[in-house]
Amino acid sequence: MAGEWNHTSGNWSGDAQDKGIQTSEDYRFYAISAQYPEFSNKDKTLVLQFSVKHEQKLDCGGGYVKLLGGDVDQKKFGGETPYSIMFGPDICGYTTKKVHAILTKNGKNNLIKKEVPCETDQLTHVYTLIVRPDATYSILIDNVEKQSGSVYDDWDILPAKKMRDPDAKKPEDWEDNEYIPDPEDKKPEGYDDIPKELTDPDATKPEDWDEEEDGEWTAPTIPNPEYKGPWTQKKIKNPNFKGKWKAPLIDNPEYKDDPYIYAFDSLKHIGIELWQVKSGTLFDNILITDDPEYAKKFAEETWGKHKDAEKAAFDEAEKKRLDEESAGSKDEDIDDEADEDDDDDADFKAASSSAEETKDDSADENPQTEEKVEDISKDASEKKDEL
Repeated sequence: MAGEWNHTSGNWSGDAQDKGIQTSEDYRFYAISAQYPEFSNKDKTLVLQFSVKHEQKLDCGGGYVKLLGGDVDQKKFGGETPYSIMFGPDICGYTTKKVHAILTKNGKNNLIKKEVPCETDQLTHVYTLIVRPDATYSILIDNVEKQSGSVYDDWDILPAKKMRDPDAKKPEDWEDNEYIPDPEDKKPEGYDDIPKELTDPDATKPEDWDEEEDGEWTAPTIPNPEYKGPWTQKKIKNPNFKGKWKAPLIDNPEYKDDPYIYAFDSLKHIGIELWQVKSGTLFDNILITDDPEYAKKFAEETWGKHKDAEKAAFDEAEKKRLDEESAGSKDEDIDDEADEDDDDDADFKAASSSAEETKDDSADENPQTEEKVEDISKDASEKKDEL
């Protein structure tokens, strides 16, 4: 049931011989994987890098890859297959346009807590994830760092070091109301007696008012300018305000440091597993290394070398597409005009035919009818001339 891949450089590229693999069928799941020599990134830097291009102007679908362990059955690889790292762009509608960076630990997929916007155009872009043995990381797009930080801070892999004391109670004298009623502010005498509305002094009973039929006349009311609404006491800053109370922090008994929070014991496969509503995503130049500088150089020698030529090829393809759409639109306008002319001719023929029939049927009975029929024919002829 999985979608088919094409080995191609795509519809536009900087080098037609530089081919990758591209999704080719709409509304399909895709699953493909490859094996490499098994390793662990303990005490080593891990760099995962690849390029991806969404030629279809992706509206909903993924462009990410997965690193998997040694116990993977590649023939059964799919969405339920456990993975160690998932990394790359994901786009769906207006809300999801981000880079996924998921680290799986103890059977839990942990999403990065920071937002990393992804590229959304139809050109090739390079995505790079660097995870270092000091548990720091960097995410780069086109060799430019877009996010960085600590694995400890930006993924909820470990329980928090500190927690609020569940046994702590707020002191009875704790003032956590920032504002209090002003004791000096008193309601003015007679305030509640001020009516909301007054009888309109300028209103007069209509002259045609009939009390027997209309009932007793009552003057309408108008808003009272003296009425200020329900009285509320002013508030002042609480001089005893101590802030919002929070339970004090204590050491979390469930926390246990993991010096290898960044590392995975077994990395042996890389896979692409995703869903695409509209196909056309092309993957290429997948690299796994422990050298960030080599990865940067490799990106420049592949993507960087061809990006300008690819942009020119894309611009040319777009111009051709727009020209064809414009020409097609003009052809449709011409067809519409031809249809309108045919309709007008049909109207003229119908009017002429009606006039001739009227003339034949009525001329013998009434000599004046023939003159009227000739007038109808003349009108129909003038109508065609106008058309």
